[in-house]
Amino acid sequence: MAIDKVKEYFRQFDMEDRVMEFEVSSATVDLAAAAVGCEPARIAKTLSFMVDDAPILIVAAGDVKIDNPRYKAQFHTKAKMLTPEQAETLIGHAVGGVCPFAINDGVTVYLDESMKRFPSMYPACGSSNSAIELTIEELEKYSNADCWIDVCKGWREGE
Repeated sequence: MAIDKVKEYFRQFDMEDRVMEFEVSSATVDLAAAAVGCEPARIAKTLSFMVDDAPILIVAAGDVKIDNPRYKAQFHTKAKMLTPEQAETLIGHAVGGVCPFAINDGVTVYLDESMKRFPSMYPACGSSNSAIELTIEELEKYSNADCWIDVCKGWREGE
């Protein structure tokens, strides 16, 4: 199971006991926020796309949407999300539990600026009923992110 891979990943940092597993689903932003007990914006949703025939992940705050013009400016292509089958095969986690931890080789991870509003975020941990609270610095470190990007809308004043 993918959650076991994620726990094993965090074990090397003595953090596996920080992984939370719930009796209820956390497969969507709203369900995860209810399970964790936080506002939906603090759920770090991980979105999977295909860019130049390679899978990428964008981790963003739970209250935002991809801004197509910003995405195209960043990646020089139209946003094309992976299907659930592609996500499981190419990323290594099923939709509902996709996260930037213990992923397949060759997947590039990007962190969206929308998360920097908060001291910590709650990404999934490979299953549809899990999460971990990480500071922004920890999220940056343990996701092995390539870089911070700005490709989302809905979180800035006046948007």
